[in-house]
Amino acid sequence: MTSTPHHLSRPLVLLFAIACGTIIASLYYSQPLLATIAHSFGRQPASVGYLVTLTQIGYAIGLVLVVPLGDALDRRRLIVGLLAASVGALLIAAMSPGFTAFAFASVLVGMSSCSAQLLVPFAASLADERQRGRVVGTVMSGLLLGILLARTVSGLIAELAGWRAVYVVAAGLVALLTVALARALPRDARDIEFHYGTLLKSLGTLIRKEPALRERSLYGALAFACFSVFWTGLTFLLSQPPYGFSEGEIGAFGLAGAAGALSAGFAGRLADRGRGGVATVLCSGSILLSFALIALGAHSLVALLAGVLLLDIGVQGLHISNQSVIYTLAPEMRSRITTVYLTSYFIGGAAGSSAASVAYAAAGWYGVCLAGAGFAGVLCVWQLARAPRRRLAAQRG
Repeated sequence: MTSTPHHLSRPLVLLFAIACGTIIASLYYSQPLLATIAHSFGRQPASVGYLVTLTQIGYAIGLVLVVPLGDALDRRRLIVGLLAASVGALLIAAMSPGFTAFAFASVLVGMSSCSAQLLVPFAASLADERQRGRVVGTVMSGLLLGILLARTVSGLIAELAGWRAVYVVAAGLVALLTVALARALPRDARDIEFHYGTLLKSLGTLIRKEPALRERSLYGALAFACFSVFWTGLTFLLSQPPYGFSEGEIGAFGLAGAAGALSAGFAGRLADRGRGGVATVLCSGSILLSFALIALGAHSLVALLAGVLLLDIGVQGLHISNQSVIYTLAPEMRSRITTVYLTSYFIGGAAGSSAASVAYAAAGWYGVCLAGAGFAGVLCVWQLARAPRRRLAAQRG
């Protein structure tokens, strides 16, 4: 049991959202800088796309080994400790003398950034049941805005002061956030018996017993694979003719994605009204359709921007819909539910980043678009295949 107060004020919700965005941004600062980082370390641009994959793998490790502790230990202390580790990891990245050191630092940045996923179930636990979808939607909007605006911020800073300055500034922001959260987060003391091995083993039990968690984890993995395919490949497209954009101009595309993220709040409202299935279908269709516009973006900036908007509405909306479902399953296991879902989610992201690098090397921008459309097609086909079973289950219920 926790001793946290069951009241979540609007300022605290906003702090949760800002915190998630600031923390998660650390995973994505490198994306618009891949060409610059490659040049700095004497490598080909396509080869450093795996830096994003390494960061996401580190994040997945943190999700599996650290986030489950949120069901047994004081989440406030865990979050503050992980934030302190993030500051150190970001400074190591800033001072890396070579590619290997930077790759190692990227894994550390990913692992320590899992604190964002302690904040999400923490907010869900504090929220009133009737407003949980909206609260989760707000917090997750902050998280996705962090992912998207990280590109804009890192591109602008790199253009003014070099790519290493991006990580110095990021370390300073996380240090400030550490102080703010240490003061603002409510107490979260636990009086349950804690066995780490048992806690980890229970993840398997949770996966077996909760089909909705398995299904939503798959949806999340496929959607985030689409997201990562696009945003990893985009740097390669925009840094080459006919665009030839600078780091700052590439990063500015995050603003278009941010507009999409803010437009996806409808999914949380639909979930609160019991229409989460409708939100799921609409968002999945949006993701698939976006890649038709994105493909045209090889020579049309307008089509590319429209595709970015549609993609991010779909990905964020589906993410909110997924979490609105899974956080109703077992309130006492929300951190472990988060671990299962988001481990799948970021494994999907890592697969998407890798696929983007391979596809671009093999077939350029159209190869990236085919890879993204492939992931989106599997997502939509799976939902169509499962629809009769869901209707039958609803009739029996």
